[in-house]
Amino acid sequence: MAEAAPQPLALPSGLLELCALLGAPRDSLRGPEQVAQRKGVKSLSSLDPEVLSVFVPPFVSKEDGQTTGASCVLLSKPRRRSLRKKREKPKPEPWKGLPGGPREPDSEDISIPNGVDLLALPQLCFPGGVCVASEPKEDCVHFLVLTDVCGNRTYGVVAQYYRPLHDEHCFYNGKSHWEPCRLSAAGCFVPFAVCVVSRFPYYTALKDCLSCLLTHLKLCKDFEVDNHIRDFAAKLSLIPSPPPGPLHLVFNMKPLQIVFPSRADPDSLLIDLDLHLPLLRFRPERVLQILSCLLTEQRIVFFSSNWALLTLITECFMAYLHPLQWQHTFVPILSGQMLDFVMAPTSFLMGCHLDHFAEVSKEADGLILINIDNGSITYSSDDGIDVPDIPLLAAQTFMQRVQSLQLHHELDLAHLGSITDLNEGRACRRAWQQTLNRQIQQITLQLLVSIFREVKNHLNYEHRVFNSEEFLKTRAPGDQEFYKQVLETYMFHSFLKARLSRRLDAFAQMDLSTQSEEDRINGMLLSPRRPTIEKMASRKASASHATHRRMVVSMPNLQDIVPPELPPRNSSLRKVDTGDCRSSSTVLNVSPMTTYTFKLPEIHFPLVGQCVQAYYCDCVSLLSKAMSFLAPESSVLLARYFYLRGLVHLMQGQLLGALLDFQSLYKTDVRIFPADLVKRTVDSMSAPERAQAEQTPELRRLISEVMDKAGEAPKADDRVKNFELPKKHMQLDDFVKRVQESGIVKDIGTIRRLFEALTVGHQKQIDPETFRDFYTCWKETEAEAQEVVLPPSVMEHLDKNECVYKLSSSVKTNRGVGKIAMTQKRLFLLTEGRPGYVEISTFRNIEEVRSTTVAFLVLRIPTLKIKMVSKKEVFEANLKTECDLWHLMVKEMWAGKKLADDHKDPQYVQQALTHVLLMDAVVGTLQSPGAIYAASKLSYFDKMKNEMPMAVPKTTAETLKHKINPSAGEIFPQAVDVLLYTPGHLDPAEKVEDARPKLWCALNEGKVTVFDASSWTIYQHCFKVGTSKLNCMVMAEQNQVWVGSEDSVIYIINIHSMSCNKQLTDHRSSVTDLVVQDTAEAPREVYSCSVDGTVLAWNVSTLRVTSRFQLPSGGLSSIRLHNGRLWCCTGNSIVVVSVNGFPRQELKIDENLGGISTSFLGFQLMPEEQLWAACAGYDDIYIWSLKDLAASPERVPLQDCSEINCMIRVKKQIWVGGTGLSQGKSKGKIYVIDVERRTVEKELVAHTDTVKTLCSAEDRYVLSGSGREEGKIAIWKVE
Repeated sequence: MAEAAPQPLALPSGLLELCALLGAPRDSLRGPEQVAQRKGVKSLSSLDPEVLSVFVPPFVSKEDGQTTGASCVLLSKPRRRSLRKKREKPKPEPWKGLPGGPREPDSEDISIPNGVDLLALPQLCFPGGVCVASEPKEDCVHFLVLTDVCGNRTYGVVAQYYRPLHDEHCFYNGKSHWEPCRLSAAGCFVPFAVCVVSRFPYYTALKDCLSCLLTHLKLCKDFEVDNHIRDFAAKLSLIPSPPPGPLHLVFNMKPLQIVFPSRADPDSLLIDLDLHLPLLRFRPERVLQILSCLLTEQRIVFFSSNWALLTLITECFMAYLHPLQWQHTFVPILSGQMLDFVMAPTSFLMGCHLDHFAEVSKEADGLILINIDNGSITYSSDDGIDVPDIPLLAAQTFMQRVQSLQLHHELDLAHLGSITDLNEGRACRRAWQQTLNRQIQQITLQLLVSIFREVKNHLNYEHRVFNSEEFLKTRAPGDQEFYKQVLETYMFHSFLKARLSRRLDAFAQMDLSTQSEEDRINGMLLSPRRPTIEKMASRKASASHATHRRMVVSMPNLQDIVPPELPPRNSSLRKVDTGDCRSSSTVLNVSPMTTYTFKLPEIHFPLVGQCVQAYYCDCVSLLSKAMSFLAPESSVLLARYFYLRGLVHLMQGQLLGALLDFQSLYKTDVRIFPADLVKRTVDSMSAPERAQAEQTPELRRLISEVMDKAGEAPKADDRVKNFELPKKHMQLDDFVKRVQESGIVKDIGTIRRLFEALTVGHQKQIDPETFRDFYTCWKETEAEAQEVVLPPSVMEHLDKNECVYKLSSSVKTNRGVGKIAMTQKRLFLLTEGRPGYVEISTFRNIEEVRSTTVAFLVLRIPTLKIKMVSKKEVFEANLKTECDLWHLMVKEMWAGKKLADDHKDPQYVQQALTHVLLMDAVVGTLQSPGAIYAASKLSYFDKMKNEMPMAVPKTTAETLKHKINPSAGEIFPQAVDVLLYTPGHLDPAEKVEDARPKLWCALNEGKVTVFDASSWTIYQHCFKVGTSKLNCMVMAEQNQVWVGSEDSVIYIINIHSMSCNKQLTDHRSSVTDLVVQDTAEAPREVYSCSVDGTVLAWNVSTLRVTSRFQLPSGGLSSIRLHNGRLWCCTGNSIVVVSVNGFPRQELKIDENLGGISTSFLGFQLMPEEQLWAACAGYDDIYIWSLKDLAASPERVPLQDCSEINCMIRVKKQIWVGGTGLSQGKSKGKIYVIDVERRTVEKELVAHTDTVKTLCSAEDRYVLSGSGREEGKIAIWKVE
């Protein structure tokens, strides 16, 4: 028996879900008596509406039975509820002419989409009831938001219009005015509504569509209404929703050109309304108050006499919150019969007609009542509701930016001539609105970032913990109530889930783009954050600020100063002084967004199968034509065309063609790849179709990827835990977890030393009381440091990035009385009385630190003595009980600074600071005679200096310039697998700060970290490029970095957006190397190779394979391009081939090295026609002349080398990285070989683990990355 052919697939994003005609029940208008009674009445009594006709795709032609609108035939779609309406031919009666009247004797089942309740729809389409009028009224439109039980939303646009009521002998004659008839002599007009329901919020576009429909309905006879609406619905069902990106769709719905905009990216909202509407109705402070109501999840009711504004205004506020989402009931329009909904006890957002304001205000308590018409906000209860204000600084910035917006299009048109073309005028208005919408979205997003930016400082990503208590402590007193309420909301909980999952949504991108340089530097620090001198200087020197901060310099009668009470916070937003705001008052710069349009072809009627197929063919033809005219670099637009053409091919039932388009899309822009649709398409294919598809290698790979990933996708961890102090005794492992959750420190080695310190002399477990005391002590010290204020005369002596980490009590010193202060750089004395600064010493300048005692009368006072290198005078401080602790701390900082200077690694100082602060907390916790001994367990660097003195070799110290840590902030260090330096250039698409040189670091499991190579600060924290080990990176163009992975995929990173949206999947095994051909004559090409011996040549502009060949030996590990030929390292040989794959030469290792059993690890080609190679298991570099590869090679021995991992050519040098012995220990080692003299010039030792990768930065510096034991990057100067 033949297998059943699969049904044609439909567009998954077709616009139309349902179209309905609604109006008064026929029975309620029956009889001439009723009409006669209404003569002379201007507004007749309200009637209950009902659904008269429903139109749901697919639309089937009776002539040929073919599907004419298949946009509802979705794969694996759940069964829909059905509405069965009997249609019988009625007897001739006076109401025969009503639109939607029954005309067919048959009955049919109508499948109603989920989320559309036909019983409630009439009330929503006529929220004020059906009122028969004595004179015609203007057409009007309003909007609906329908939510199903799963929370999925659909959107409705309703157009109401009036038609005269006729008798059986008088039909409307099709003219543009109403003809008088016997029963309507006094005027009797019946309202009808056409409702379009879509899964997409195309408010403006569907309003335009319905406006076009109404012009036709007014010119048709009553019995033709259903046919017109059916044709209208059929058109909409054939229009796809455009994919995210810059491509908008245009459809001719005479007389208007309808534009269906796309969302900017897959995570953004689809905006098809005027976002400035709330700013026209509410003052900026009222907008902020409404946003506060939403963020604190109040019970909110909007009121207006305009039904349309209810939905549009509330939807604007939903857009203002993005990417936060309202999690509760959302019903922007309530009919009169639905008013009891406002009695719900939970949070909600609803909308009512202004006529019900008094009724709702009287009957329901605890509501926020927002009057759109007059811009007021009131409360339904007498005692009011405590709605907190938005945090002050964020509110000030928001109001300044809103006030600078240009909200009136007429002002932009004042100097221009009148536009005479309707569609041209609409396009001009639409462009202005889109720009304004983007500005408003930027302003509201910046508001959210200002409010919630510092949440990330209190997150622990590994254990998904948020320390809400500590976060609240960092908030200003006046903002406390706002944050307390917000932190309890479902909206904030979802926000936390996204942050803990490191989702790079609009919030994260804005946070990153507006991050200060100080925040970027803090992202690299291991030590706890403290306010810098620069931040202290920027604080306002107001009286209220100064008195609530902790004074570090003694002042006369300080205890007599009483801090003034803070002004009370009003329930309405306070009036703010915008002149005191530090932020700019200008609108955020919004870069112009280039958009494109694709005009859909005309749809021909009658809508039979042949016409629909012709429409599909026209779509494919137009899309293919548009693609052929695209420039090679227009990959963004090309991806959207692939997406649309794939959907149309599905509509045509051409599954193979659709999969080919989706495969091209997968390579071009993976963000909009419809993985679920492709999976369902493959599932629906018959066995012969599936076999045919898998004959194409590209499709076989695509099917495997989609089907495998669908089954393997693990459920994302979306837990959010609030930090709680432990209640049970803790062993080491549990203690490590608890400390990491607390945010005190992440490094496991440091936590283990802390565990030893807290358990000295006790059983190796920590009780809850000890942990609580330690945690409290740490946080109190942290809070005190945040409140430090230094006089300006002191701050001018310090660097702007210095922080005060520790202050002593007032002590006597040989340089005066005062408090000793410790920063990451120095010790200094804050003198008493008149505040002053006395330099003690920088840590670099310390020669000796001793703890001793001095005699005073009969007492022996503990004293700290510090001897400096450049001064003969010894600093002495009578620290008394603090002396031993300061002795430990100063020695640890001294040791950390020495290590930092020797190894050119500033993170030693940061780690020493962490040790010092932990010592302080341990002593404060234990408060026992053994506390100092316990704290000494944290003197890690001091012990390292005394027990294992390891001098950095002189050559290394002279060549090494700096070290950076791409694993900063991680629990464990991670191996640096690949490094790539990209030079700075000013590209028109880049911001100025983006034009700096960058260092790209590939870490384990597909993680990539990017450094700003001008300052060696983190530019972009880890983002994922697949999940496998990365093997190679290359800069293919100024805006593209290509990354080859173990998973056989080449990932393409956009340098501007720091996102990976393109993938090349033509390789079948691990991609091992990439090389760029950059010639002026030929187009830029990239060659890639994989371990199975495949070499592919790629056109960078088109991302297409221009040639391919296979090396029979396999084991291909690297390739080089030299003199127009490819040199391929296959392990046991180096093969020379033409760029088309024809073999030219081969260097076999067994023939040239006298039968030695080894393999090539890597090689370099020199301009001097030399080949330098390293072999596995040997500590020599072998050199061949390219003129005679058969000759025996020269050897350059590498002393004490045990392993070679990488080698690069820099100027006249070869740098070799691997492992070797240094001072009797195995360490990462770099050998610098002079090419001309064939000798090792330098042996560089700066890594404790093997050197895994090397890269050159403009031949001025070489960067080396180490293995996972250390995970750091060293920067070396090239001479």
